[in-house]
Amino acid sequence: MKNLKMLLGTTSVMAALLLSACTGADDNKAPKENTASHTGHEGMNHSGSGEVPAGLKEAKQPKYPVGSKVVIHADHMPGMDGAKATVTGAFDTIVYTVTYTPTTSGKPVKNHKWVIHEEIENAGDKPFQPGDEVVLNADHMEGMKGAKAVIDSAKQTTVYMVDFIDTETGKKVTNHKWVTEDELSPAK
Repeated sequence: MKNLKMLLGTTSVMAALLLSACTGADDNKAPKENTASHTGHEGMNHSGSGEVPAGLKEAKQPKYPVGSKVVIHADHMPGMDGAKATVTGAFDTIVYTVTYTPTTSGKPVKNHKWVIHEEIENAGDKPFQPGDEVVLNADHMEGMKGAKAVIDSAKQTTVYMVDFIDTETGKKVTNHKWVTEDELSPAK
């Protein structure tokens, strides 16, 4: 009986390891967020369509115009910090960090960077303030669109959409939304 229990326990552990190794192995999907070091960012959509929300205004004099070569200094997801990138869009808006509970699970995502003003339902002309409750129209992550959120911080700035090569996987990420001006530096 003791040997049977050990065999069943070992088999269960091996099956769990095998299943966890296979999770997310579908190469046709965008890479998923590493939850070990970036809690709450699983399901992050690395690449985007390049479409921008209605009403978003292109920056008139961005520090990094479209086509600029830059280095990213942000760790919104694995493989991003230190990546060389090309600017594919520059827009003047208000960026927010938000805490929200995804529509797909009960675990809150805290201080998600970044949601822009134009990605919030019924945004209007006035900026939201920390503590305001909103509904998100952004779909950067699984379960984000339609989620209720609380504004953690707000900042008027230029935001950028970028293409970059993931420093961990070597895969090209296109039209990633969003990085802020202070998260970029000129590529050398």
